[in-house]
Amino acid sequence: MRWLIASLAVLFSVPALASPPATVAVAFDRTSIRPLLAEGLADKATGRKVTADSPVRIASVSKLITALGVMRLVEAGVLDLDRDVSDYLGWRLRNPAFPDAPITLRLLLSHQASLVDGGELYIVPLGETVRGRLTDPRVWDAGHAPGSGWFHYANLNFPVVASVMEKATGERFDELMQRLVFRPLKLDACFNWSGCSASAIRRAVAIYRPTGEVARDDLKGAPPPCLVVPAADGSCDLSAYRPGDNGALFSPQGGARISMRDLARIGRMLANRGKGFLKPASFAALVEPQWSLLGDNGLNEAGQPGGVYCAYGLAVHTIGSGTAGCRDDLFGDRVVRIGHSGEAYGLRSGLWLDPRTGRGLAFFTTQVPDDAPKGVSGFTQREEAVVARARRRAR
Repeated sequence: MRWLIASLAVLFSVPALASPPATVAVAFDRTSIRPLLAEGLADKATGRKVTADSPVRIASVSKLITALGVMRLVEAGVLDLDRDVSDYLGWRLRNPAFPDAPITLRLLLSHQASLVDGGELYIVPLGETVRGRLTDPRVWDAGHAPGSGWFHYANLNFPVVASVMEKATGERFDELMQRLVFRPLKLDACFNWSGCSASAIRRAVAIYRPTGEVARDDLKGAPPPCLVVPAADGSCDLSAYRPGDNGALFSPQGGARISMRDLARIGRMLANRGKGFLKPASFAALVEPQWSLLGDNGLNEAGQPGGVYCAYGLAVHTIGSGTAGCRDDLFGDRVVRIGHSGEAYGLRSGLWLDPRTGRGLAFFTTQVPDDAPKGVSGFTQREEAVVARARRRAR
């Protein structure tokens, strides 16, 4: 009994455990959506509980949403997946080591464009340009040409993609995504809080680090004072911004804010193979792997070989591939699923579905340490635990 009392005292003295992480999971299939888990607080200062309708920064699941916008523009004839993006940008985009190799949207969306992040160089403040950032030699892989079959996961691809979208349309990325994706799907979602309703902002999830400190989005019911990374002098005047100059501003690689109920609605659309939103050919192009692990032909998010990236389409990740040496079976049942994961500021998120049955899961959990232990798969134990608990609830 003394041992039990002592153990409980230690357990509840840990700050991260005293304030349980926010965790939400929502199941969906081709016809329905069902919240399964909603635990912890969206705002610790007020004690507001998290729900399936609490919008949160979903990190890299945003890449899949950005790709949906690209495919809508491809269907409209505004963009071509295989055209040199230099034609849209109005300036020549090349890896300096491979000046004759064109870079296309297909290569950018599938992480085969030979760009690397070089730290956090994908963050480009107001007043700077993506073109200027791409002159930094640290953002290029000098050893692998674009389109050579080499995969290197890089956030920087998506500011380039967003710049192409803006240049081709003359519209700012955040506004484009409202027109192309969020409004057609009837979602109260946005990038960097631009376009989300006042109600959604009041329901926002503040993201806390494993120590309990605020990492992002402690909004206190009001929009952030600046929707983008401010200029070097601290100013935040977007009135003079020219679409196409800096597609990084609204974080196309990770800045989507969306509730798990609305993310499940995107999953349901994918489960129905894009019906009513994308044409069959567009859906097929989106999800078909453009790259698959074949021995030593790619690096993961941490710049290491292997891990969870074993098959990847146009910002659509395939897991449970069964590829030798792969650790991508998050669900532990050897079922192939498509979707995307997210990781930033202590949050882990995922949108995954079985394309054969149409059943899937949208989830997030917060306060996950950067060095959190891996599970049986290459995902963290926490992610595996959330998935396992949600699946038990779904039975």
